[in-house]
Amino acid sequence: MIDSADSDKPRVLVVEDDAALSEVVCTFLGDEGYACTPAFSGTEALLLAGRTGAGEKNLPFDLVILDLMLPGVSGEELIGRLRAAGMAAPVIVTSAKGALADRVGVLRLGANDYLVKPFDLEELLARVEVQLRGRTGSGASEVLRFGRWELDLSARSFSVGGVPVRLTRTEFDILAVLMREPSRVFTKQALFELVRHEEALSDERTISTHVGNLRAKLRATGTDGYIQTVWGIGFKLGEDAPVG
Repeated sequence: MIDSADSDKPRVLVVEDDAALSEVVCTFLGDEGYACTPAFSGTEALLLAGRTGAGEKNLPFDLVILDLMLPGVSGEELIGRLRAAGMAAPVIVTSAKGALADRVGVLRLGANDYLVKPFDLEELLARVEVQLRGRTGSGASEVLRFGRWELDLSARSFSVGGVPVRLTRTEFDILAVLMREPSRVFTKQALFELVRHEEALSDERTISTHVGNLRAKLRATGTDGYIQTVWGIGFKLGEDAPVG
């Protein structure tokens, strides 16, 4: 369990039945300033999370790294039970299952990210940093900022320079994806799948329409130019968005 000396460090629950891999991940993240607690089954993870029954205490972790193929409670079931109980902490799934259907399925259950095994530890660290960016502690609201934008994921609110802007669910989710990784260029297909949590089988113009509507709402704030079109690829956030 987490030592009192680690109380100020981000707390990570590592749910992995491979003891050697669990030790490698916990040691690596520990060296990077994270307080890790291993769980070797889905059942143990539920006990550590304090979610074995309704109305129990909040999850004492800031992030969960989760394998899917676990003894006892499976990773998929664990995600569903924790989300149904109101857990807001991000979940990064690590699994040898690399098919699109598997990735999309767990994202729809409530996972925040998916990393296919075998993975590089540096990439895992980067994904952990992205998920915890803007969090001040367990159960705290996750607020993303870019230029004059401020997006509160827990409250589902968005403002520009302190002035609220009403967005549809899809528009909000598009901004959330872009603001989590502001330097990344997202293809229209990838953006669709991350926002809708399903395979992009429909016309790519669907996502372009949502981005167009979003830009129209932002035009009055003077920040519509934050969203840049990368011709032939998709969208990204501009690198020179002014602050203030």
